[in-house]
Amino acid sequence: MNITILGGGSWGIALAVILKGKNHGVRMWEFSPKDAEMLRKNREHPQKLPGIKIPADVLITSDIREAFVSSEYVLCVVPSQTMRSTCKALTAALTKETLTAIRGWVVASKGIECGTLKLMTEVLVDEIPGLSSDKLVVLSGPSLAAEVSRGIPTTVVAASRNHELATLIQREFSTDTFRIYTNSDVVGVELAASVKNVIALAAGICDGLGLGDNTKGALLTRGMAEIVRLGAKMGAKEETFFGLTGMGDLITTCISRFSRNRNMGELIASGVPLAEALKRSVMVAEGVETARSTYELAQRHGIEMPITTQVYKTLFEGKPAKEAIRALMQREAKPERW
Repeated sequence: MNITILGGGSWGIALAVILKGKNHGVRMWEFSPKDAEMLRKNREHPQKLPGIKIPADVLITSDIREAFVSSEYVLCVVPSQTMRSTCKALTAALTKETLTAIRGWVVASKGIECGTLKLMTEVLVDEIPGLSSDKLVVLSGPSLAAEVSRGIPTTVVAASRNHELATLIQREFSTDTFRIYTNSDVVGVELAASVKNVIALAAGICDGLGLGDNTKGALLTRGMAEIVRLGAKMGAKEETFFGLTGMGDLITTCISRFSRNRNMGELIASGVPLAEALKRSVMVAEGVETARSTYELAQRHGIEMPITTQVYKTLFEGKPAKEAIRALMQREAKPERW
């Protein structure tokens, strides 16, 4: 396989290491020419994934045309809020023949676009001429780049409406330490992957306030309940949310010291203003903008998402984190139901 990776961050680097281990041809596109040059020279990113060397035969470039030479599959790992602009840039730079030659697009970015409230596969269909759902796969699950790149056993899901393509990605991306399952519920997998980052922000806020394990257990459970409610409204399968891309990814992102969203929540709870917290973060905390888009999705569909709502108010309306916790605990008493 000849694979183009869009994005030179920690997840893009981890996947490049995995794919070169399978002897695939890999080209990595990094938006910033300065960062691309640094990655070419050092063969690692000292801030985002220190100690992990990018194989010498991975071509790294900021030139889109160079990145797509002989490309058969594209792995999208850019931040979700830049996915549309990235697609616009590549369609402007590439010929129709180059785009037509691509057999599959694998989405590994997690987020919901602000404004349009679209999932990443929907953004690709909007922007890539002639692209249909049978060429799309979502790769998602509990997969921290720091662990994947070091060969720590990890399991994820390849979700596609095209079972043959999902099975192909499963076979060609799997290794002894990176196990892939297939799934047909693209909407459920994308939603679970995106909204769990909002709950992870809440988990970090709880940690920053010094709250306990009882709180964390309740947060994960009730967080999943509201993710399921949103999924049901958007046509997802309920069982998806209790699999790897749902509960599995939620647990990992809410407890890991490597979780950028949990760490962001801790900063917010400590009183650091959002703008300053974002400046301090080396990597993009996708949950911040996803909190905005998920809050708006809940309003659009007329469903209750109380944790998401309080995260939104804490981030964007200046509500103190302790007051947000109090508001959740003092909600009207009701039966537990999903």
